[in-house]
Amino acid sequence: MSYRSLKLAGLSATIAVAALVLTACGGQPAAGGDSADGGVSGSVVADGSSTVAPLTEAAADFFRDEAPDVNVTVATSGTGGGFAKFCAEETDISNASRPIKDEEITLCEEAGIEYTEIVIANDGLSVVVNPENDFAKCLTVEQLNTIWGPEAEGTVTNWNQVDPSFPDLELALFGAGTDSGTFDYFTDAINGEEGAIRTDYSPSEDDNITVQGVAGDEGAIGFLGLSYVEENPDSMKAVEVDGGAGCVAPTAETVQDGTYSPLGRELFIYVNNASYAEKPQVKSFVDFYVESEAEVAEAALFIGLTEEQKTTAQDELATLG
Repeated sequence: MSYRSLKLAGLSATIAVAALVLTACGGQPAAGGDSADGGVSGSVVADGSSTVAPLTEAAADFFRDEAPDVNVTVATSGTGGGFAKFCAEETDISNASRPIKDEEITLCEEAGIEYTEIVIANDGLSVVVNPENDFAKCLTVEQLNTIWGPEAEGTVTNWNQVDPSFPDLELALFGAGTDSGTFDYFTDAINGEEGAIRTDYSPSEDDNITVQGVAGDEGAIGFLGLSYVEENPDSMKAVEVDGGAGCVAPTAETVQDGTYSPLGRELFIYVNNASYAEKPQVKSFVDFYVESEAEVAEAALFIGLTEEQKTTAQDELATLG
């Protein structure tokens, strides 16, 4: 079983532990300090994007070797759900596959929550089809809009409506749910407006549901993070996307150099400033996460930071210190 599969298999147990920690602390992230042997101890609570969760899980695994008395828990309520908990001071870290929205900024401000945004990795939001699909090798943004736009609901139901050269094959659509940052990013990039999408598709905040759906239907198409494609090569395949400059496949190189457009994106963690300042275990974990980002990204099948992004992340940490 692969690294990601092992992590996701254990995620429900991790979430259960997180719930116990929060219950014991009256809904607040647990305090920490120094362990008996002089090392750091305590809990770090993270929630949010299911795309970013494997990154934070990988960082937690590596960090466990450095600080075995720190318990890092990671839940996946989607980017929007994660920000709701973060702004309610229920978490130390919010995993996000998009930047924080204005209304979420207001929510945190009203609660007195100050935070720092850190870009932690890069990802290519991938359009995927069933492995048996041998015709949709490259799709334009216009064709993707034909499939996913709100006006397509109930009317565009067959691949041959997308392109007359495509076969008479019924479309089956899978993708992120409305609480997901992946949903926000995809709808904005493809349909021109965040949240604008046909509703007759199978949505889920769990990208593994999309993997299963695409794998199980020859006419399927879906959207999710590139790392899930790399993790499940026998279940689906990514199509190239033509954003106006020709067909480009999602790869580490095309995401970092900006040619995989418009679906290349940055991934984030948001750190509660008070948690960082007052909880040694949170500071130690976040510092470790940023310094080890390349190893963490490689282990979780994501794309590491550019030198410029890494410098910016380090500068953000310096403002917290």
